Amino acid sequence: MRIENEINELQGVKSEIADRNRMLVPKKVFFTTGIGVHEDPLVSFELALRDAGIERFNLVTVSSIFPPQCEIVEMDEGMRDLYPGQVVFCVMAKETSSVENKKIYATIGCAIPEDPSLHGYLTEYHGEYNGEDVGRRAEQNARYMLETAFGVKAGRTFNVTRVADVRETTTVLSAAVFVL
Repeated sequence: MRIENEINELQGVKSEIADRNRMLVPKKVFFTTGIGVHEDPLVSFELALRDAGIERFNLVTVSSIFPPQCEIVEMDEGMRDLYPGQVVFCVMAKETSSVENKKIYATIGCAIPEDPSLHGYLTEYHGEYNGEDVGRRAEQNARYMLETAFGVKAGRTFNVTRVADVRETTTVLSAAVFVL
């Protein structure tokens, strides 16, 4: 009887831990991009966040897993569930430069398996833009990572990409913003 009670108690603790862990799995995601221009790099980044509409959150960048069962929503819908000052997880690509007349980019590639119960992959790239289709490259690499890391075929791929001409100090960013 004592052993049965201990087993039941351990199962309850295990269930509670599992519930806590599930609370941090995002239910929704939206994608956004922004550009900021200023003489100061920090202000340039802030202005890019404002342009992207995500400046009011405490952003925590995470690695590149697209959560199972995660619904892609429009930014307006995702923002309804977020509050100023909230800690918000995101995958972000960001590039800052002060080399005038240079072009820079930031892109997020996404590969999602057909089976929504499985997780997908996000890739983030940034750098100097030379005319290459960097969004497509990010997409292809997300697909490759999904297929080789997890043995899952992509059912859907896409990207969000932003390119900017550098003036003063310019920051460009692309982000996948998660809603818990």
